[in-house]
Amino acid sequence: MNRIPVFCRSELVAPDQGASPSAHKPAQVVADWQAHGLPIDVIAPPPVTRRELALAHDAAYVDGVLDGLKPNGFGNRSPAVAGSLPYTSGAMLAAARAALANRAVAVAPVSGFHHACFDFGGGFCTFNGLMVTACVLHAEGQIERIGIIDFDQHYGNGTDDIISRRRIRWVDHCTSGRHRLRPTQAAEFLDHIAEVLARMRGCDLILYQAGADPHVNDPLGGWLTTEQLRERDRRVFAAAAEWQVPVAWNLAGGYQRTADETAASDRCWRSTAIRCWSARPGTRSAAAADVRRDGHGSRADAAGQRREAAGKRCLGIRAPARGFARYAPRRTLNARKSRAGSGTASFQTIDIGRSPSADSSVTGPQAR
Repeated sequence: MNRIPVFCRSELVAPDQGASPSAHKPAQVVADWQAHGLPIDVIAPPPVTRRELALAHDAAYVDGVLDGLKPNGFGNRSPAVAGSLPYTSGAMLAAARAALANRAVAVAPVSGFHHACFDFGGGFCTFNGLMVTACVLHAEGQIERIGIIDFDQHYGNGTDDIISRRRIRWVDHCTSGRHRLRPTQAAEFLDHIAEVLARMRGCDLILYQAGADPHVNDPLGGWLTTEQLRERDRRVFAAAAEWQVPVAWNLAGGYQRTADETAASDRCWRSTAIRCWSARPGTRSAAAADVRRDGHGSRADAAGQRREAAGKRCLGIRAPARGFARYAPRRTLNARKSRAGSGTASFQTIDIGRSPSADSSVTGPQAR
């Protein structure tokens, strides 16, 4: 692979939607990568169809949003946003296909996925392109098992909801936003990334949400420094390369709005692109040794096992369980994320249901 395939086209860019720059981010990020000479090939992805969207979502919800009869994840019925939605999910699906083909990496510079539930949107997310991609590839027989690593600042409640409502047993979902993380947990978080990737080494593909909103200066984040975000991405891509699992990644959250703040978000995603390029096959990273050490070295003694368990809790990893989780009512999803100046936002979960079972698959929240 000589260049990074980046799936973007003008149709997936919509006007800025007030509290969130998500609809407009793809254009500015790709322009930044091109201006800095990153080795990328920009490829126009095809849109997904309504039928493909309905593999993950309720068909009536899909039709309602696209026909302007139901609100999108921004809480409005903007025709411009509706028109862009098949292309944002289409970019994620195209990136996944490319990563499967090149056995390395591909990028969809889009966001607005993980709060989109089975039959409603919120938190600036309308259709869950992660689960649409997973469901299309699984239905086609392209994958048997897929991992979703969601390192956005916020809980991927929509992904869990679709996994639950569709009774999916072949998706391994890790969302670090399940718990409110603090700067004092950053080192522990980083130390256990390899453990997350090791858990997904049997997957055919990983979808990675490389959120910039955990950055200390993000109005909806505030716990990882620029260097720690770089290290997060380095470890993700190095570990995936070590386990030989291809990765398709997207931008996810990032809400810095001023010129200086936007430049900081762009630097975060530029760094992510550089790290995915550095970890491609044929450029074995020095991080490979870290992967083996971080993934296995902590098992040598009881103290290491305790650190490992604590790290899993920190990352929002839970044992496969047949129960569900309950989360904040849908009407609060937009409200909590719209308070951009109020500090960290998160969606609290309460695990309910039966005891964990080793032979069951990860399940998520049951929509109400």
